[in-house]
Amino acid sequence: MALVMGLNSGSSFDGIDVVLVEIVNGRDGYPARPKFIRGTSYDWPGPVAGIVLRSFENKVSLFEFCRLNYLAGAVYAESARALMRDAGIKPGELEVIGFDGQTIYQEPPVHARLHDFDDGENLVGRWLDGPYGCGLQIGEPAIVAAACETPAVTHFRTMDHALGGTGAPLMQYLDYVAFRDIGPILTLNIGGIANCQLAHPDRAKMMAFDTGPGNVMIDHVMRALFGKPYDKNGDVARSGKVDQALMQKLKEHDFFKRPVPRSAWRLDFGSSYADWILADYSHLSKADMLATMTEFAAYAITRSITDNVKTIAEIKVIMASGGGTRNSYLMERLKDYMPKGLRLTTSNEFGIPPQFKEAIKFATLAHATVNHLANNIPAASGAVKFGILGKLVQPPRLAKA
Repeated sequence: MALVMGLNSGSSFDGIDVVLVEIVNGRDGYPARPKFIRGTSYDWPGPVAGIVLRSFENKVSLFEFCRLNYLAGAVYAESARALMRDAGIKPGELEVIGFDGQTIYQEPPVHARLHDFDDGENLVGRWLDGPYGCGLQIGEPAIVAAACETPAVTHFRTMDHALGGTGAPLMQYLDYVAFRDIGPILTLNIGGIANCQLAHPDRAKMMAFDTGPGNVMIDHVMRALFGKPYDKNGDVARSGKVDQALMQKLKEHDFFKRPVPRSAWRLDFGSSYADWILADYSHLSKADMLATMTEFAAYAITRSITDNVKTIAEIKVIMASGGGTRNSYLMERLKDYMPKGLRLTTSNEFGIPPQFKEAIKFATLAHATVNHLANNIPAASGAVKFGILGKLVQPPRLAKA
């Protein structure tokens, strides 16, 4: 049995979730479903959060960005140490700490070009002129490893990019190890960007793709129009009326034309896009605008699933997680949109708290990394082969001086 810590700050950027889980490997050598021990959430310090938000819009200098990487690492380290202290965990008792860092930028591969891209040994061409994906996460892992005296694994997406994959979403590995005994099952994570996974005992039959916006535009509208970080329980959206003209415009977004596997980021549905909508549809009431954003999130999730999961008729359960599950109105709209016969539930039913599933994901990925287990799913990401995701940094206490 391994005691592992996972941390996550996702595309919603609404805090850092930290969890402790126990992981035991199954008979096939891969982890069994992680056992959740405890978890908590910590806010980003205000001064640091302000710089991160500016970096999303490419409004920080290179020099500022360099320091921000270390600042973010310190924030992750303080969050990890806080839970270690509260749980009475000492250095050496944790196998590893897994976290991806805060995603600042994400650029998916162009899969249509990948199939025809003959790069041979021209590695430089893959990114100079070629269609390979890339991304950038911040949060220096050496600070976490040093402060917590624990091995730290981070930056899980880059190996998948190197293998021609999307690098996002990453939930499919946790879904494989947690649900391979009961699959096929659909899982849905509703963060800032929502993503869906088809978990299956046969990894070659798995899928994973972003479905479009989850909370990202809902939260932006709440901040812009109401000065609040989110719509608690969806109460404001529930009081409004969906504007059909705006819905039609949203449905025409180019994101839906991209084949899976696909990933989305703030360039698709972030603040710039939301601000354009707010300006062009300023005649709508605040409640109507929020109702329409919530309706679109439910529509985008369902459309992406029904358009791309060809075996949808054979699947009985879709299991949701993420912050969006706490928006009861969004969950109601999802139930109305979902195909009949597909039961919508949350990961609580399977012993995984919905708000902590992403942090559990990074704990599980890190456990696989330090045990040299393949922790990508090529069929889901488009990578050419299995690989070991994550970069390992060892703590000072393990140095042989």
